Amino acid sequence: MKWSFGGIEVPGKVVLGPMAGVTTKAFRTFMKSFGVSLCYTEMVSDMGLLKDNQTTMRYLDIDAHEHPIGVQLFGSTQETLVDALKKLQEMKHDYDFIDINLGCPVPKVTSTGAGSAWLKRPDELFAMLSALVKTSRTPITAKIRIGWDEQSINVRQIAKGIETTGVALLSVHSRTTQQMYTGTAQHDQVVNLGQEIKIPLIISGDIFTIDDAVNAMEKTKATAVLVARGGIGHPHFIKQLDHYLKTQERLPDLGVQVQADYLEQLAIKLVELKGEVIGIRELRGIGTHFLSGYPFMNQFKSKLTAANTLVEVQAISTAIRQHIAVQPV
Repeated sequence: MKWSFGGIEVPGKVVLGPMAGVTTKAFRTFMKSFGVSLCYTEMVSDMGLLKDNQTTMRYLDIDAHEHPIGVQLFGSTQETLVDALKKLQEMKHDYDFIDINLGCPVPKVTSTGAGSAWLKRPDELFAMLSALVKTSRTPITAKIRIGWDEQSINVRQIAKGIETTGVALLSVHSRTTQQMYTGTAQHDQVVNLGQEIKIPLIISGDIFTIDDAVNAMEKTKATAVLVARGGIGHPHFIKQLDHYLKTQERLPDLGVQVQADYLEQLAIKLVELKGEVIGIRELRGIGTHFLSGYPFMNQFKSKLTAANTLVEVQAISTAIRQHIAVQPV
């Protein structure tokens, strides 16, 4: 199960995808215990780094137990990305590699020329990555989409060009930029790509079940699978997937009582990291996912989205366990 890139050894094949506003240090360390073998920070802006933006700097906070972990960097020009990388290296943060985001489809990012807008400028993209590889003291990796739109799917051209730059690892989300997160992931566009390039391939897009992951990996010949939205509120899925990929054994699903326990554990981590006001505010956007798919949970979801304190969240968690004890689901 072990594999490596750029001299970095990875103990398993489940990768936690970077998600803005979600994959904080608290969330990452929480998920790590369930079988995440590789993870990334939230997206770090090159200009935020260069301007010493305090929010950007907080994204660089890494726990000693998170390794291997990469800083995911985004920007719109070679010059600013190289300068940001140099500054990051001077700061001596404890990261293992730098991942360049070439896949973010959000208009406020692509409108500046960053994220997946790079896919429309392949020659500039390759030159930029080559410059970063030459500058970096750690491996450079990249994450892309299959193309800008249905008329410009260029994933194979981009992947093979990226390989020539010295990038150590490639992740592909099997949607176009214009798809955003709608429709379905087009893994058919990435068939056998893992055999066509010599660097490891991580595949992502619509990974919500073990079968989703296995089918995507088999179709694309990927080395590993990246779980993003499918992992929010479903840490046991990470455990199930990691266990299956290592043993071919399927672990049973869990009841909502255990999900309530996990919800409380994450709440504690968020409060420890960000304080109660911000921590609980961030939990509201994540917490309801822990209860999704279980009957009789709507009342608890409503309470959770209105919670302001850790005590309130703990009371909701306790109420769920008591409710289920008298009304099994």
